[in-house]
Amino acid sequence: MERKIKLLIEYEGSAYHGWQFQTNGLSVQEVLEKCIQKIVKRKTTLHSSGRTDAGVHAEGMTAHFTTVSKMTEGEFLRAFNSFLPHDIVIKEVSVVPMDFHARRSAGKKTYRYTILNRSYPSALLYRRCLFIPFPLDISAMRRAKNYLVGKYDFTSFRAANCGAKNPVREIFKIELIKKGDFVFLVFEGGGFLKHMVRNIVGTLVQVGRRQIKPSYVKLILESKDRRKAGPTAEPQGLCLVDVEYSKCNSLKEKKGKSEF
Repeated sequence: MERKIKLLIEYEGSAYHGWQFQTNGLSVQEVLEKCIQKIVKRKTTLHSSGRTDAGVHAEGMTAHFTTVSKMTEGEFLRAFNSFLPHDIVIKEVSVVPMDFHARRSAGKKTYRYTILNRSYPSALLYRRCLFIPFPLDISAMRRAKNYLVGKYDFTSFRAANCGAKNPVREIFKIELIKKGDFVFLVFEGGGFLKHMVRNIVGTLVQVGRRQIKPSYVKLILESKDRRKAGPTAEPQGLCLVDVEYSKCNSLKEKKGKSEF
């Protein structure tokens, strides 16, 4: 009998040309699908909750595939992590209802962008953060980010080659957290356009460097003109943290709920 298997995936994206299959380089999806083929002995398509760009990381990417394999969740977990390279890890395997879809069933998505703000870079963390050696006005950045919370047309912050038909997206929350030399920008929303988070970060950095005023971010948003916004921030600072699902998404959870 066919089953649907959900994966919770962590990867360090530096070596990959993003999540989705690419003709010009290795992708995370390609590596995982080859791994699945080794495990279940047949070619299998993996469907994800979304895409990440080249160099972007993930702590909580979700994906699913269907299989007739009778392997248990634990057996799948051990098999995946024995075949995969060290920069891709399966954190969790669960059998989910057949109507589950990693992308269509997804609710809130959370991304984190990390900035290292001091006079010297990090040899250990250079693949996981954007190094900015100039002083940043954190208060100004906090004021500016508030103009972007809500449901808007984010044309000003989408990539020129973004394929989305509708530029309207809703950002539920943007947090700016300062911890020592690090600045963390955490974005929660229903979905994001191509390069949307990185373009927002590039604009907020301009605010932090006092190149534009916080209130100008509102005018950029209303202009619906990508040329008005700041540069696209480098990919290595971005990480997909979590994808939430409002409905019960595992058969164990479903059975557990019915017992009460």
